[in-house]
Amino acid sequence: MTGRTPAPLRPMPDDWRRALAVVAHPDDLEYGCSAAVASWVAAGREVTYVLATRGEAGIDTLAPERARVLREAEQRAAAAAVGVSVVEFLDHRDGVVEYGVPLRRDIAAAVRRHRPELVITLNHRDTWAPGAWNTPDHRAVGRAVLDAAADAGNRWIFPELTERGLPPWNGVRWVAVANSPTPSHAVSARAGFERGVQSLLRHRTYIEALTEEDPETYARRFLSAGTGAHRARFDGGPAVAFELFSR
Repeated sequence: MTGRTPAPLRPMPDDWRRALAVVAHPDDLEYGCSAAVASWVAAGREVTYVLATRGEAGIDTLAPERARVLREAEQRAAAAAVGVSVVEFLDHRDGVVEYGVPLRRDIAAAVRRHRPELVITLNHRDTWAPGAWNTPDHRAVGRAVLDAAADAGNRWIFPELTERGLPPWNGVRWVAVANSPTPSHAVSARAGFERGVQSLLRHRTYIEALTEEDPETYARRFLSAGTGAHRARFDGGPAVAFELFSR
């Protein structure tokens, strides 16, 4: 008996102007969806990045104090490579991000500050695929993003944000989860692929600590595999897939 053929992926909504991407670490977006971001920015949409940590625990050979500085700089360069000019850090501790009210509050504040229609995050589920466990930071941040998108529109949740000049924003229409094991939508990666590769390459310190492979060969191979994984489900071309939650 053969398995059921997966349903085609639907096109991502395109009737929006502002997006906010909230992830745990520097490089999360470059491994997940920067090719899509490049296409959106080129089309005139505004995308802002918010990172929960500065990735200070991500390189075994570098002390956190040094890694923090390098990874922040690499993240800003990676964002610039796809046309994103605003990058913010929430300064939660890398590796021990906790899901809870403080994280929800910080993300809700970012949503109120930037007033997006689309919020983007990384896989919040326990696994990437069967047998591939996800990390605590990704799970915590992803789940907090899904909750904070609603928190941001409720004046009675975090009223202290209103007192800080951040009134409720109930304009989030979707939360899109990149690298989900159960995607529902996708956007073509054809136009943004090369800029996505260049964006990932800005994380050179991290890549060189991760692999002995030539960084450009590694980045191109990784993103080719990622954007090619759903060709059969989305117009036969490279695509960035998302699990889309409507609000």
